Amino acid sequence: MQIIKPGTNIDFIGKRKAAMILSAAMILFSIFSLILHKGPRYGVDFAGGTQILVSFQEAVDMGQVHSTLDQMGLGNATVQESREGRSYLLQIRTIQTFDADSGILMELPRRLHETTGLGAEILSIDMVGPQISKDLRSQALYALFYALLFITVYISGRFEMKWMLSAAVAGVFVSVVYLFPQIMENLFRISLPIPLLILTALILSFLVFWKLGLAYALGAGIALLHDVIITIGLFSVLDIEFNLPIIAAILTIMGYSLNDTIIIFDRVRENLASRGKKTFAAILNQSINETLSRTIITSGTTLLVLITLFILGGGIIHDFSRALLVGVVVGTYSSIFVACPILLFLHKKQGI
Repeated sequence: MQIIKPGTNIDFIGKRKAAMILSAAMILFSIFSLILHKGPRYGVDFAGGTQILVSFQEAVDMGQVHSTLDQMGLGNATVQESREGRSYLLQIRTIQTFDADSGILMELPRRLHETTGLGAEILSIDMVGPQISKDLRSQALYALFYALLFITVYISGRFEMKWMLSAAVAGVFVSVVYLFPQIMENLFRISLPIPLLILTALILSFLVFWKLGLAYALGAGIALLHDVIITIGLFSVLDIEFNLPIIAAILTIMGYSLNDTIIIFDRVRENLASRGKKTFAAILNQSINETLSRTIITSGTTLLVLITLFILGGGIIHDFSRALLVGVVVGTYSSIFVACPILLFLHKKQGI
């Protein structure tokens, strides 16, 4: 199926400067929001506390629910309302933790029934302690770092045939990130901030890829980092909780965006074999145009599914589908306007 007619020549590469300005503005705005809010607003998974899922057979007055929570000493709790089938669900989150047989948890359904006049049933109670939440935050950062690093290894091996070189670089940085904090903790009793350590390792690894001339790996890696920062930044701007499903969504976004980038890079490699007198910029532009129909069809059908999931899905997957909606749009954009311009820039600077 061809949405874009063969021979179409939209000058995407010619618009790269405007796109780079837009990307820089979105990244700076995301970073500013994260600084302003002192990081993402963590959910129970990462902040610790208790999450209670309560079911009602009818819609409830949220004012009455908050009043009940205030009376029970849970005024700091946040409540998210959703509907699943014929049931109305409330997700009640609080930074407090309780014993399994806590009187508050046993009393909550009765107090909600007295206030609202509706039967309330607790479906689930999830509690996360402070140490576990700290470990989950660290593991989530490690997961994003390892995924990004190993993706660059794959891209370098596939398009530049430098499997061993890129794998060796990745292995060094993985070892440093994994072992260095333990050495500092055990020998010097110094606890290193994991976010700062991973950010430093990521910047250094990209600099090494630059020096080694791994243009395809660097283009794909920076595009993926661009997607992650903007997605996290948007959640910060909208003040949406950041939890484990969001990490899963970000990893999914990275895979989706990578697939778009690989399709374009594959076509670039094919067109380079018969480039004739065409410039590298012309080859990039031709490759983007030739894969544009496939990009529009894939992204469009994916967005239709995600919009349906976002509108009709239950509250449990609401934030997950929202993150994917943002990520698919940003990932499609970055494959064209971030990965390819970086590849062109390195070609001009280093003759790659």
